[in-house]
Amino acid sequence: MSLSLEEIKAPIKEELKEFEQIFSGSMKSSVPLLNTIMGYIVKRKGKQMRPMFVLLAAQCFGKVNERAYRGASLVELLHTATLVHDDVVDDSHKRRGFFSINALWKNKIAVLVGDYLLSQGLLLSIDKEDFDLLKLVSTAVREMSEGELLQIEKARKLDITEEVYYDIITKKTASLIASCCAIGAASTSQDKDQIEKMRLFGEKVGIAFQMKDDLFDYGKRKIGKPTGIDIKEKKMTLPLIYTLNNCSKKDKKYIINSVKNHSNDKERVTEIIEMVKAHGGIDYTIQEMNKVLQEAYVLLEEMGINRSHPELKNLVQYVIDREV
Repeated sequence: MSLSLEEIKAPIKEELKEFEQIFSGSMKSSVPLLNTIMGYIVKRKGKQMRPMFVLLAAQCFGKVNERAYRGASLVELLHTATLVHDDVVDDSHKRRGFFSINALWKNKIAVLVGDYLLSQGLLLSIDKEDFDLLKLVSTAVREMSEGELLQIEKARKLDITEEVYYDIITKKTASLIASCCAIGAASTSQDKDQIEKMRLFGEKVGIAFQMKDDLFDYGKRKIGKPTGIDIKEKKMTLPLIYTLNNCSKKDKKYIINSVKNHSNDKERVTEIIEMVKAHGGIDYTIQEMNKVLQEAYVLLEEMGINRSHPELKNLVQYVIDREV
């Protein structure tokens, strides 16, 4: 059984407080409207997974230092910028139960806020000449954009293979967690081999994280009913891809037609969910997720981190065992 988030945060409680101060300070502006919006963003912060990955990865190779705090702030600034822009693109009015920036202040202001956060992240790195950290995060943001665009392109044709699926989630989700782990390592170590191994560890964790997220569409997210949101949005996730590759031609035709033309039909979506379960799509995805996780843990063993810093593995276990 995995630990609670508060238990995992306990060993870096003081470090997280220090990070929060630096992060809040990096968002300040002389424009009152911006300060109001920045205050709103800080108040509705999430679980702080990304800063935790940075700080715990840093701790694996030395004492958490100013560079680690700046790295965690850089990740959070750029990640927040992408979320603000995502809400505009998706015309989404809620995020984690709160109103989105575009819902409260309209699209024009939301886009400018995203741009401001992006520039603050760049300046935070440039001012202290953390060019290596900036390169790691900038690469992740580029890959996230590529992943999103690839997913949109493939949603039109529904011709996605497992290989393309892994390409999309590696870029879209795993690249950011990979950059968190690499930044943490780079802040306290100069060993390029260790930094690359930590980046690869984060990438594998990110892939497993996304697979877990894909499973929520078919399983139980707290209160219980399958959501079918990915199907409605024509997103081809691993459970569905596996089913299409392992069902009859007739079923395949029916599923593709349902996703393409009837994705808003609740009964049809429920039917697809049941077909995915019946064809072993869920079991296969869980099996593949666990395989990727084991590969991540092997990397921790190779770095000698499993025993010396179990907190990082505890955080990964929490991420995979979560119900929301």
